[in-house]
Amino acid sequence: MELTYRLCSLEELHQLRQISEHTFVIAFEKDNDPEDFKKYIEKAFALEKVKEELLNPNSDFYFVYKDKEVVGYFKLNVNDAQSELKQDDSVELERIYVVSKYQGLGLGKQFLHYIKAIAQERNKKMLWLGVWQENKRAVKFYERHGFQKFDTHPYFIGSDEQTDWLMRFDLSNL
Repeated sequence: MELTYRLCSLEELHQLRQISEHTFVIAFEKDNDPEDFKKYIEKAFALEKVKEELLNPNSDFYFVYKDKEVVGYFKLNVNDAQSELKQDDSVELERIYVVSKYQGLGLGKQFLHYIKAIAQERNKKMLWLGVWQENKRAVKFYERHGFQKFDTHPYFIGSDEQTDWLMRFDLSNL
């Protein structure tokens, strides 16, 4: 499937906020306490919060298109925008989501291939991410694509402390 990747602009803020919230809700609402989840969504996907992230010069949001339809998005962080490592030679894949009606078509694999190419173009040595340890499908997906667990960190959904696995991909393997 032929995909097109484009950096999100400030003019697309509302669309970015909407797809960010929607894909997160579809992925995780069923696995979390409703009150904690509601509090998290209100904070994490507030328009001003998403705008702040979009305007951060060390973060890039990309929309992914099939023809003219957005089929997913991802967010990359470098330097101090990274949530953990903050190393000059690494890039964090903070978010990667495929719209539900396009899941199961191999788009995530295509997204990752493109993301790895971006990281290489930026002369980074490592691509890393955090993935909820209970998201077994995602963990297996990343493992199939060469990521290895190297640490953990807490992730809060409201007051519920969860554990994310930190996984890395050595870009010299490409």
